[in-house]
Amino acid sequence: MENRIKNLEAEIHAIKERNARVESDKRWEISFTRRALLVLFTYLAIGIYLWAVKIQNPWLNAIVPSIAFMLSTLTLPFFKKIWLKVCKK
Repeated sequence: MENRIKNLEAEIHAIKERNARVESDKRWEISFTRRALLVLFTYLAIGIYLWAVKIQNPWLNAIVPSIAFMLSTLTLPFFKKIWLKVCKK
């Protein structure tokens, strides 16, 4: 019986640790920092590509796809809610 209680306590501890990790991941997914980094890295990647293929004004032209990417990430939670409602049926 005592061994069973210890096993249950260990399982509860493992579940609490997992829940803490999941909550941290959720906070990161919706954080401003993550979104800003995604926009920055998208802008840099597109800017470098446009510069490498010798497009005129590569850094100015890289702004539009970066903003479009940011807008798409901002609208995803809205569409996720709709998707979850539809999938519950």
